[in-house]
Amino acid sequence: MTDLDAATAPAGGAFDEPTRRVGAGWIAAFASAWLGIWMAQLTPVQLLLPAQIDAVLRPEQWTDSVLAFGVVSGVAAVFTIVAYPVTGALSDRTASRFGRRRPWIALGALVFAASLVVLGFQTELWAIGAAWVAATIGFCVATAALTATISDQVPVDQRGFVSGWMSAPQSVGIIVGLVIVTMLITGAEAGYAVLAGALLLLVLPFLRVPDRPLAGGERRRVTARGILASLWISPRAYPDFGWTLTSRVLVSIGNALGTSLLLYFLMFGLRDPNAEDDLLVLTLVYMVFVIIASLVFGRLSDRLGRRKAFVFVASVLQGAAALLLALVPDLTTAMIAAGLLGLGYGCFLSVDQALATQVLPDPAARGKDLGIMNIATAVPQAVGPLIGALAVVWTGSFTLVFVLSGACAVAGAIAVSRVRSVR
Repeated sequence: MTDLDAATAPAGGAFDEPTRRVGAGWIAAFASAWLGIWMAQLTPVQLLLPAQIDAVLRPEQWTDSVLAFGVVSGVAAVFTIVAYPVTGALSDRTASRFGRRRPWIALGALVFAASLVVLGFQTELWAIGAAWVAATIGFCVATAALTATISDQVPVDQRGFVSGWMSAPQSVGIIVGLVIVTMLITGAEAGYAVLAGALLLLVLPFLRVPDRPLAGGERRRVTARGILASLWISPRAYPDFGWTLTSRVLVSIGNALGTSLLLYFLMFGLRDPNAEDDLLVLTLVYMVFVIIASLVFGRLSDRLGRRKAFVFVASVLQGAAALLLALVPDLTTAMIAAGLLGLGYGCFLSVDQALATQVLPDPAARGKDLGIMNIATAVPQAVGPLIGALAVVWTGSFTLVFVLSGACAVAGAIAVSRVRSVR
């Protein structure tokens, strides 16, 4: 019996808490899927998309390009708000013989990949925005279902470590993607196409992981009214869910403000003649610390049975990195800040994801509830560039962007300290 075969959902119903630890094969397939997803999502955000928009606009004022990128990201965020919870709710109720999550992971990956290929050929701003919206929807569909497999199949005392394998590939994906599109592939069309192909190839192994289908008695009738009604989770009735959601929104906005405009910061804030090369170096520094933090602190939080303290410290580290850039904006400071930001965000991603799975209100609605929780990561990542762009246009510099980034991260630390049911 292989590790994948041993990774079946726990005995009993699909909604039961899992007790069997997942093996190395399950974790490898899970990490592979996330590597493909992050590579396809973050490489465009960091380089391809802003460069494509700038090439199309050719603006007299560089701030116009920053603002256009922020608007495209902001529009995509609107669709994220709907796509995440609706997809999660549908996957909770899917009665396919292939299981609840796998059909949605496959569908999302296909939509995501196809949209990236189309995006590469667009030469008008509205078409770039429409293709990126479609890609974002595919991203949401795939990741809503993929994230829910943690609650479905991973026991609580292993979730910090497994969640680390969701966050560590984020940094690897950025650096590998940037290397591909700056050193190995020339042209936006080819760059987007290679990312799309890598996405499908890397997601494929996880589609072999067994996914327990719903039993007859567990199936619920799917109605639009029922899904819409289920999207509201009262923070008064479930305060820990509300505080965790709030913390994630704030920290994610802070991270997006600190990273999404980095290319523009190097090009126009520091007047760096080697902006693309230095972006690669900064990303590499960030990557190393994200990987270390996500895997080490995720496992440590499992062993200690504590989540809040790690999330609190992670948020403060990100705030310190952003404020450092605001006070001393130069390339050396950016290198130090990249390390601090990676250390803080890597810890946050793995431990906060484990924390989120422990404050879900209903075992029968894990996909939907985690979909709502994922909004708190995806929407800020999309809205952050717009907020940052408006701050740049208003002030003519990046100082306010980094001040806001630090303030959001610290506020996120305060919010997570209010969680009561998880240590």
